[in-house]
Amino acid sequence: MTGPSLSGQSDEAIAALMEDFQRSGLRELHVRLNDMEIYLSNDSAAAGLDGVMVESSIRPGTAPGAPPAKQSPAAAAKPTAASVPAELPANATIISAPYLGTFYRSPKPGSAAYVEIGSKVSPETELCLVEVMKLFTSVQAECTGTVHSVLANDGDIVQADQPLFVIVTD
Repeated sequence: MTGPSLSGQSDEAIAALMEDFQRSGLRELHVRLNDMEIYLSNDSAAAGLDGVMVESSIRPGTAPGAPPAKQSPAAAAKPTAASVPAELPANATIISAPYLGTFYRSPKPGSAAYVEIGSKVSPETELCLVEVMKLFTSVQAECTGTVHSVLANDGDIVQADQPLFVIVTD
């Protein structure tokens, strides 16, 4: 498989590598380049580089480690660019993706979304998960208010700093 150069280790190069991997039909891919190491797997039971599933959270809390739902090849083929509504209230706060990854609205497949439009939130409220290479990051509201808009679809590949939610603060 020929793929992008990772020498600059940009989000775009890593996203391109992930897309090439998803299209390749390979079950696992392990890449080492200088001081960077990437492990990709289509096996939801596969362990990461150190032999265990990895979890992370932006803030202390509980980040579920449940494997995500399988993503359709069509959804994985191209990242979806979310657009922020043109007219937002003056007290709107935009919550963005912490890094490139897959956006999940619920803690596990088939369960209810963390929040819906109209949900009241506090700074510690979990809004979603963003996952890349079995690293699940919980994204919190960071403010008190009401969910105004959800800007990404469950299972979308999102870019770093891509807007995910609009919260109207109290």
